[in-house]
Amino acid sequence: MPDPRGFLTTPAEVAQRRPARERVHDWNEVYPGDVGRALLPIIGKQAGRCMDCGIPFCHEGCPLGNLIPEWNDLVYRDDWEGAIERLHATNNFPEFTGRLCPAPCETSCVLGINADPVTIKNVEVAIIDKAWDSDNVRPHPVDWLTGKTVAVVGSGPAGLAVAQQLTRAGHTVAVYERADDVGGLLRYGIPEFKMEKRHLDRRLDQMRREGTVFRVGVHVGVDITGTELKERYDAVVLATGATIARELPIPGREHSGIHQAMEYLPQANRASQGIEIRDQITAAGKHVVIIGGGDTGADCVGTAHRQGAASVTQLVIVPRPAEVRPADQPWPTYPLTYRVSAAHEEGGERVYAVSTTEFVVDEAGDLARVRMVEVEQGDGGLTPVPGSEHEIPAQLVLLALGFTGPECDTVVGQLGAKLSDRGAVARDPDYMTSVPGVFVAGDAGRGQSLIVWAIAEGRSAAAGVDAYLTGSTTLPAPIPPGARPLTL
Repeated sequence: MPDPRGFLTTPAEVAQRRPARERVHDWNEVYPGDVGRALLPIIGKQAGRCMDCGIPFCHEGCPLGNLIPEWNDLVYRDDWEGAIERLHATNNFPEFTGRLCPAPCETSCVLGINADPVTIKNVEVAIIDKAWDSDNVRPHPVDWLTGKTVAVVGSGPAGLAVAQQLTRAGHTVAVYERADDVGGLLRYGIPEFKMEKRHLDRRLDQMRREGTVFRVGVHVGVDITGTELKERYDAVVLATGATIARELPIPGREHSGIHQAMEYLPQANRASQGIEIRDQITAAGKHVVIIGGGDTGADCVGTAHRQGAASVTQLVIVPRPAEVRPADQPWPTYPLTYRVSAAHEEGGERVYAVSTTEFVVDEAGDLARVRMVEVEQGDGGLTPVPGSEHEIPAQLVLLALGFTGPECDTVVGQLGAKLSDRGAVARDPDYMTSVPGVFVAGDAGRGQSLIVWAIAEGRSAAAGVDAYLTGSTTLPAPIPPGARPLTL
């Protein structure tokens, strides 16, 4: 146990973000320097709040099974090398999860029953940032190769986790990415102010030094068929994500000025990195309306601020959540509570319990307003409140309504892999699809989910692939009880 009285004597404390009025004028991360470096003055005492519980429910909250009490104790004792070894034992990319994961481990922390939980996510990112600064993150090339080859389709967090695990197991791994650079949504979906791409690039450099090969600008299913890929490699892993965006089929949807969030954010990310974008979708000088209340919507909020929007309004169909854990969402579940992201601190308005009914254009045919109606909870779900219709100005509307599943009309269809009832790629407990030698990991098989789940599934799928190729495996498969993948 780090500090026997730490949870009693030390209040919870987190790193302070840069002032909102300053950070909206640049694309740098919202913390001064690396967030881990900013946390160093306080992180030892924060790690000391960990109670090293007899049953650490934070393990259950984390899909990766991170050894949280262990590395909390090591940080408290100033053993940073030991801490990064324990952290890397379960998580290939803690610099990603430490910045992007919503930390379900913290809501299942035992201390959180009657006090502020341990700031686990902050300790995690401090460990990895200090490890990079101290040159304690190095390539781990293998001494021998198995002679087996694996193709990984998609270079998001699931694909990268699969690739690194299998490369370290001695297999020859090639990752195919249809975009012009590696990283999937980590590269072009996550704004720079949430995670600067240098964190991604240095991890990719480590993977290249270990032997992983990346083939960018190759659209599997178009430039090379799924059948050709299967013939060329001993195993194929589909890690293509769930990229079919949910639509909003209401009157006026066909007009210009209405875009999916994943049309808007990748362009903004490219532009923030100095890449010239023709006919870029921009919020500059416009009244912006974002429909959807999740993380992607918040990313649109922060991006619109930095582009100089005249106003930013985020519409959320559900009522405003409670400030504290609701009684029907008891510990250790992940509760639906009111959260304020860095983007929301920077301005704009969130409007809850409204449903968008129409996009209204002006006489010139340009988008001018969004019409909506207030909704309330009824016996059959959310119902409109009579007489509550109203409009707000909008020259740009961004749909951040989530995703319905993976694209199945190219490589999945060519391979003949079966789909689940939910439209994802079906797989058995070893992550193999209905096609022998073809596996699936991450959102393509699970459906839209968290980055921590993508990495966990990547690690678990790698174990399945390794066992398929060699007859057994020593690779870890961090799937908690009751969280088995979809079965065929």
